[in-house]
Amino acid sequence: MSEVVDYQKAGVDIQKADAFVEKIKALVPSTHNQNVIQGIGGFAALYQLSNDRLLASCTDGVGTKLKLAQQMNKHYGVGIDLVAMCVNDLLCVGAKPLFFLDYMAFGKLNTQISEELLAGMVDGCKQSGMALIGGETAEMPGFYQADEYDLAGFSVGDLSPQEVFKEENIEEGDVMIGLASSGFHSNGYSLVRQLVKPSEAALVEQLLEPTKIYVQTVTTLRKKMPTAVLAMAHITGGGIHNIPRMSEKFDYDLKYWPTLNEVASVFQPVIERTTLSQAELFKTFNMGIGLVILVKKAQAEAVMTHLKEHKEKAWILGHVRKGQGHIQFVS
Repeated sequence: MSEVVDYQKAGVDIQKADAFVEKIKALVPSTHNQNVIQGIGGFAALYQLSNDRLLASCTDGVGTKLKLAQQMNKHYGVGIDLVAMCVNDLLCVGAKPLFFLDYMAFGKLNTQISEELLAGMVDGCKQSGMALIGGETAEMPGFYQADEYDLAGFSVGDLSPQEVFKEENIEEGDVMIGLASSGFHSNGYSLVRQLVKPSEAALVEQLLEPTKIYVQTVTTLRKKMPTAVLAMAHITGGGIHNIPRMSEKFDYDLKYWPTLNEVASVFQPVIERTTLSQAELFKTFNMGIGLVILVKKAQAEAVMTHLKEHKEKAWILGHVRKGQGHIQFVS
């Protein structure tokens, strides 16, 4: 159907983006003081507010999924996406979400669309148990087309120093559990849009399914089993390569990954249209897993039981061993 074979040919250069992040890491620390505990490179930044309290913060957008929302004139879901992309990152540093701010930029302000977007953000914030406390709306004719808009979100959470995930607590044999995504979430759409025609309304509707928010699942799990969870990875831009962000002192042996028959049905028709290798697919899309939780081996089965009791679709993916952040599928 399409000549597009990878994300780069669709217009996204992941390697160039990674190189830019490395340049940022060299520049940004000059602004830091002793209160910055974790900066660029983590899922969220950590700032020491007091001896017993840390703030976590992060920012994100929805990407070119917005193009589909604008084509279909359906905007509520991407409002949820905006919150989800931020708040799922907060979870990965152990933080509890506190509040959210938004930025909306329009070619020409459309109050019906902006209200629909805001209603989605309110829904996302309620799912996350956090307050939407402010934002900015800009009208930028000549910069965006009249029917175009862009979004950015900013979230802040808090935690105690004891709640920060620590590498020294991870041991060989600890288990990776994958929680199902609701679909492609908000990544890979520059490629997806090359593979799906706007006239395929039913498929596009599926592609607009909002990003799953994992706050309630993670909160109840950590409350019931406070020592079980060792680290988490939000499977967002870069796909499977987010997993080593939990720790680069370990390798990640994946013995299982759900098949296309087990994950959201939207994956099947899109994946079938690509000519991507397995490596490229897993680097571009979440492939059915939205969040990976690393848990103590001895508590893995108890965690799985808890997740099933809370109607969370999850799979044991594999385990970790000492290494250098490599990922491999093993039999």
